[in-house]
Formats: sequence, structure tokens, C-alpha cells
Amino acid sequence: MTERFAKPVKFAGHQFADIQGGEDPAAVSRVAHETAAALVARVREARDPEVVERLLTFTDDNGIDAIAELWSRATPRSLPGALWRIYLLRAMIRADARAISLFYQRGVVTMGTIDTLVAGAAEPAGPDEVLEVADQILRGVFTGDLSIALDRAAAFCRVVAAGCTSLADDADPTEPSRASDLTTRALRLTGIAADLSASSKLWRSGGLD
Repeated sequence: MTERFAKPVKFAGHQFADIQGGEDPAAVSRVAHETAAALVARVREARDPEVVERLLTFTDDNGIDAIAELWSRATPRSLPGALWRIYLLRAMIRADARAISLFYQRGVVTMGTIDTLVAGAAEPAGPDEVLEVADQILRGVFTGDLSIALDRAAAFCRVVAAGCTSLADDADPTEPSRASDLTTRALRLTGIAADLSASSKLWRSGGLD
């Protein structure tokens, strides 16, 4: 059964050659939606831990570009768009877990919402803890309630965004360039969080495709 699922996952790297110029919006959208739906449905049906772990580490072995080619151009509030953002979030955390953990910890201190509880990172949230959250969220996409996984990812983004904003305020008087970078990061994370929250609501209502 495991071998059946290798093909949908590895589709991303080469199948766009069959689409004229790789740029036909309708064809790209169709492939993105069909592969996302098939992947999630088949993995959930199989309940094979080996398949889930392979999907968890797929971008570690093949790079984020393989996923990006398939899903990054999908509309944000769709199943392929949500999957892309989950993988992108995990890649961001793995690229610099120490920095993300610092942003997250600052966000925990400055936020007054339940987002820190929803995100579910252990306290104190060091690099290992934020990496574990990233894996838990992605694993939950394929084994748990997808809406919960999306809500956790959205909450995590909001906490990190709050931390970035707070640190940007600190840096602004003496390091305006760093403050600008942190503010830009916070805005991007806030946008991702909004898309993931909307996707979660759509999934619960049966409208995420």
C-alpha cells in the first residue's frame, strides 16, 4: 500500500511539462485541486504511519520547490492553498528554529488571546518545541481533524507575528532596517494566519476544495 502513495507525492516535480508552457491557469488549478484532494483522501483512508512520515519529511528530502510547483499558485483559501501554507510554515520553522522560537516566546508574552493555547507549543517554547509543533500540525493534516490542524497553524502564525511586531518596536529607534524586516515578516504571517483560519472554516462547512 505504501508504494501507491509515492506517485501522488512526487508528482510535483515533473508533471507540469504536460501543461502547455506550464502556465495555463485552468490546467494548473485543476491539477493542484485534484492532487491535493487525492493525497489527503488516500492517506486518511490508508492510515499508514510510514506514508504519513514520508509526507512529513518530503520537503526535507526533496526541497520546498517540489511542493511549490504544485500548490503555491492555488488560491489561498482552498485545499491546495492550505497545504502549501502548512508546508511553507514548517519549512520556515526548520530553516531557523532558534529565531522562530524567540519570536514565538515574545508573542506569548505580549498576546492576550487564546492563540498560544490553540497553537499548543510546550512552554518554554525553544527550537525543539517549535519544530515539534510544526511536525504535529502537518501530521494532523493527514491523521487528525484538518480544521484543528489549520487552526493550530493559524494560531502559531499569529503568535509569531505578534512577537515580530513587538521586537520591531524595540528595534525601531536603533535598527530601523531590522524593524522593517520584522514588520514585513509579521504582516506576511498575519496574512497566512487569516487564510488558514478561513480554510479551516470552509473545511468544517464542507466548502474547502
